[in-house]
Amino acid sequence: MATASYHRPVSIADAGKLLTENDDARLLAGGQSILPSMRLGLLAPSALIDLSGVLELKGNRIDGKSLVIGAMTTHAMVAESREAQSKIPALAALAGGIGDRQVRNRGTLGGSIANSDPAADYPAGVLGLGATVRTAKRTIAADDFFKGFFETALEPGEIITAVSFPVPDRASYVKFPQPASRFALVGVFVAQFGKAVRVAVTGAGACAFRAKPLEEALTKKFDVQSCDGLVIPADSLNTDLFGSAQYRAHLIAVLARRAVQQALGQS
Repeated sequence: MATASYHRPVSIADAGKLLTENDDARLLAGGQSILPSMRLGLLAPSALIDLSGVLELKGNRIDGKSLVIGAMTTHAMVAESREAQSKIPALAALAGGIGDRQVRNRGTLGGSIANSDPAADYPAGVLGLGATVRTAKRTIAADDFFKGFFETALEPGEIITAVSFPVPDRASYVKFPQPASRFALVGVFVAQFGKAVRVAVTGAGACAFRAKPLEEALTKKFDVQSCDGLVIPADSLNTDLFGSAQYRAHLIAVLARRAVQQALGQS
């Protein structure tokens, strides 16, 4: 098996240049997905382009009514960020609940959403908050970003630079974790902006998706009782050894209710 060459650029421009010069090169963010895939023989890139040296991809800042987080910002950095904790505490809590301490200190926002694992936590936050994914070429609305099983709207060679999260009036994320991996068997992110409500689900389908019946009910009345009696169709949901599609459909409504309760500050 051929050995991948290793590169550590210090700028986005340098990273882009390396991508064009190396066929079948892969970007290395936190390495939490790509390195295990290589060990299992599922991936054999010709080159690894490590983004950890690109300082402009790290950190977060307040930009008007949005929280902008760099693509190479680790989960731990988001969880501990004063900006995230003050402006979108639900997002800070989401980041703090990803995996274990090692994963949180290595995994990155950009790497997570670019991978689009169907059970990852961040896609629910990106979609639930109606965030905008920024790349070196363009901006992509969250509603257009996640396309399917490990599939996104990113084009070959496109580099995520940051994600801009609008600050909601209130929000919450609740997940039912798989005990070993801490991935979401089902996770539900609820966010209210004025009268409008967004509800995003992870762990239940091929990728993160919005739960329109819950959004419509909660937009009419943002209350836990609005989630009662709602039936989430199970025909397109995942079935695996951890749970059936019907079980996941049941969990979506249960966790949405808990998320609303938490967002309202109710015990």
